[in-house]
Amino acid sequence: MKSSAASAPTGGLDSTRSKAIQMVKQPVSVNGVVRWKDVGLADQAKSEQKERKMVVLRHEIGDVLRDVRQRQGRTLREVSHSARVSLGYLSEVERGQKEASSELLSSICSALDVPLSSMLREVSDRVAVAEGVAVPDTVPQEFAQRYGRDLDRELNSDLNDELAKGLLSGAR
Repeated sequence: MKSSAASAPTGGLDSTRSKAIQMVKQPVSVNGVVRWKDVGLADQAKSEQKERKMVVLRHEIGDVLRDVRQRQGRTLREVSHSARVSLGYLSEVERGQKEASSELLSSICSALDVPLSSMLREVSDRVAVAEGVAVPDTVPQEFAQRYGRDLDRELNSDLNDELAKGLLSGAR
């Protein structure tokens, strides 16, 4: 039988858990490069991360290629002909059974009329989800307050340097 103290919300434990959940990622600057670092994860969450199944990149690439092809309503035969790759090999790539070279991926993406970078971005997003990595689509307030002004200054300084170089080289 559970005691009422164990089931009643307490300020200490519950507030600690909610803070750990809220503060999972924080920006950390190392050698001038800002990265996101796990902060405040409980031991259980860390062990869960280690136990996660390994992501096989060729499976993710194949899934994305198949999804694109099917959304376009195209057959393996059509795409394999356009990409100049055998139907069987394209099928194996889509099923994640073969590692496609960068040249082959480029050819398949061209046949699908999809930029290679877009396909790889989709693969990257899927891998991030599988790994449990939350990629923010906006700059977090804490990050902007802490690093935003410095980054703006650096970008403006670099831009001014480039403009000055361009103006000086154009004046000669």
